[in-house]
Amino acid sequence: MARLLPVPACSIIVPVRDGAAFLAESLPALVASAGEDAEVIVCDDGSRDGSASVAAAHGALVIPHPVPTGPAAARNRGARGTRGRILVFVDADVRVHADTIPRLRRALDDPAISAAFGSYDDAPPARSWPSFYRNLAHHFVHQRSRREASTFWAGCGAVRRDAFLAAGGFDPAYRRPSVEDVELGYRLRAAGHRIRLVPEAQATHLKSWTLGGWLASDLRDRAVPWARLVRAGRGLPADLNFTAGDRAASALVGLAFFLTAASAWRFWLLGAAISCLALAAFLDRSFLALAAHRGSTTFAIAAAGMQILHRAAGLAGFAYGYLFTNRGTDVPESEARGLAGGRPRLEVSE
Repeated sequence: MARLLPVPACSIIVPVRDGAAFLAESLPALVASAGEDAEVIVCDDGSRDGSASVAAAHGALVIPHPVPTGPAAARNRGARGTRGRILVFVDADVRVHADTIPRLRRALDDPAISAAFGSYDDAPPARSWPSFYRNLAHHFVHQRSRREASTFWAGCGAVRRDAFLAAGGFDPAYRRPSVEDVELGYRLRAAGHRIRLVPEAQATHLKSWTLGGWLASDLRDRAVPWARLVRAGRGLPADLNFTAGDRAASALVGLAFFLTAASAWRFWLLGAAISCLALAAFLDRSFLALAAHRGSTTFAIAAAGMQILHRAAGLAGFAYGYLFTNRGTDVPESEARGLAGGRPRLEVSE
């Protein structure tokens, strides 16, 4: 008679598409942090670089798919194949610390908490200024935000399986890495679930960014779809990178660009634009102090400039997404329905 394998308490799901090099670096740390009562599942989303073989070599259960469908659908496929009562989502380019998974799981020991997520650390291996800025900014936001969160993050986050399934999983209409985790967080909160930010649960982001790459991501994959969520009735959170100070700094950046354009007719307005940018940098002084501490004064000055570009891209993308929502592009089910609708259906067929 066959012996039944014990049901794992925790199922860790890693979506990947052509990320073999990342998996080779991230999976050993993930397996070590997971513990003996956890299973690691890699959802190969149509990779052509041998990602599945790398995952299998590190002891992960591989769920392949012949064509790319996006990280949201890939995570859903992983969730369907799990047995653990807690689902932990970790991106392929994220290397967890030894205590990352235990800290997330301990947060869910509180029966009142249905989901939890962590933070990037402040020591990314990619040290180009765009990469260092992008990862350090993410770290700063998650470290200073309140623990009672209003959204979810799937880069390194955990959720109770029953809550995840009841919510319908990630919306598979998001075909790119986007705000699918944020949107899931909205639905979890709307269903009465509480989400906890665990800033001590840190992980290293292995991805290397270019200036154009992260600006395009901010514009196309973050600001535009998030604006559509707001247009659909979700509203903006008051934490993470939407605090009162962040909103004021972004407004100042927008005003500065307007004044700069107007200075073609009234040159003195250029001085007012510079003053707006200086005030925005003052509002960002805590982050810039971190940039100077972890990098250098020169890097902090560059970070101030990149922060202006980040806010400008966010404003432009948000304006476009809000004013031209549902036009010319596929709109995820949840955005089209708004709050009055139901929830995405967690697909059961391939």
